[in-house]
Amino acid sequence: MMNDSANFRVEEASIAEIHAAFKSGITSARKITQAFLDRINAYDRQGPALWAIITINPEALSDADILDQYMEKSGKFIGPLHGIPILVKDNYDVAGLQTTGGSSSLIGWTPKNDATVIRKLRTAGAIILAKTTMSEWARGGFDNINSVLPTFARNPYNTAHATGGSSGGTAAGLAANFGVVGLGSDTFGSIRNPANNNSLVGLRPSWALISRAGMIGLYNSRDTAGPLARTVTDLVTLLDVLVGVDKADSATTNAESHIASTYTSALKIDGARGKRLGVLRQAFPENCADPNVTALVNKAVKSLKKSGAEIIDPFIIPEFNYFKPQHHPLSEVRAAIESYLATTSEQFPKTIKEIVESEKYHPLHEVSLRETAIAPSPQKDPIVHNLEAEEIRMRKVYEEAMQRENLDAFILPVASFPPKLNGDRNVSPPGATTWIASGLHWPAAVVPMGYTYEDLPSGLQIVGKPWSEITLIEIAYAFEQITNHRHPPSTVPPL
Repeated sequence: MMNDSANFRVEEASIAEIHAAFKSGITSARKITQAFLDRINAYDRQGPALWAIITINPEALSDADILDQYMEKSGKFIGPLHGIPILVKDNYDVAGLQTTGGSSSLIGWTPKNDATVIRKLRTAGAIILAKTTMSEWARGGFDNINSVLPTFARNPYNTAHATGGSSGGTAAGLAANFGVVGLGSDTFGSIRNPANNNSLVGLRPSWALISRAGMIGLYNSRDTAGPLARTVTDLVTLLDVLVGVDKADSATTNAESHIASTYTSALKIDGARGKRLGVLRQAFPENCADPNVTALVNKAVKSLKKSGAEIIDPFIIPEFNYFKPQHHPLSEVRAAIESYLATTSEQFPKTIKEIVESEKYHPLHEVSLRETAIAPSPQKDPIVHNLEAEEIRMRKVYEEAMQRENLDAFILPVASFPPKLNGDRNVSPPGATTWIASGLHWPAAVVPMGYTYEDLPSGLQIVGKPWSEITLIEIAYAFEQITNHRHPPSTVPPL
């Protein structure tokens, strides 16, 4: 990371490496922040033109100066993320910065208050560097297109291909070294798909382990806020800051007795040893998977065995084919989005119907928005009640299968095909498997497992029962340490 005592390279730098450089006087929060801003300037609209960033925080350098002054006077860090520039998905409120949710109908909306997780980040010393692009209203799991920016967000590993959605801007930005760690949200795979496509570590946590207050949601019963990072260690450092009970999100009270004092205890090189892991091949059968992705899974299984894990292969779910991907009921989507719109000032729309009438949306989303605008309330929607009943049955079947095999977790690829070409919505199959953990309402971690074709990343997904984050992190960390699959993309070299 360091060329000499006067230079510090931010590319691929970890939180620990940046903090060590602060302590030794090699660099400062201002210099680090400026280095990331320089990279955004060089590569987001120019060069490979990733289009990952919607808004730069104009106060980022001033915030960095305050942190440098604090450290100069006290000799201490203000918190565990002192001076760490963070990328934030544009469905989180950041006081003084525009929040759009990817929709041109909210251009100019500037909240006065931080989302709970943003407040936690600031208290920990983080620098909110930029807001990142996302699929409009988080609709679209495989690419990232909206009415705020004029084009697709691009994958820095291969710019013809998709970032994954809907947290694709955060993921592409982290992969391109526009920041150190980032915030995403996951309802149906919106952290896991981007982590998969951009060779990152991501975590869909247990439901409401992290507050969603001040976040534009999509379906409350599945919505999760969560971290993205280049390494498991950095992800865990961020996770420690994000978790907690929040009276503004009453669902978080369920997490109170399940929050670890620190998730860093899970960073064990032998963390996979003795873990019983099932390989859920029913989710990626040979006739519905790219053989090169399957080969990466098989290689990952061998690595986990080498790490001391006990592998049950295949892990069989009775009635697997009975359960299908079930997208969010439009009534719940309408309720979630309109709940957020109610917090905006009077000149902004308050209903999906108003958005449709304004014609401020990307044409790709028109049909869905029109259908959502006329959806009933969730309480009167039979689709919601049927879905909830199906998910209860699904959890029972999966729990019984895991108990039968005495499993700690099960594994599968995030997607059984490589990242799709931008614009490919109905030609090649995505092979997404993220619907499984979302339907179960269970946590899932993603860690890079290699590349196929022209440097197209794939991620290993590790799924466990609620509140099993420690176990998932132990497995992910051990796998990461023995494999070290991640490499930086060639399209965005050091400046």
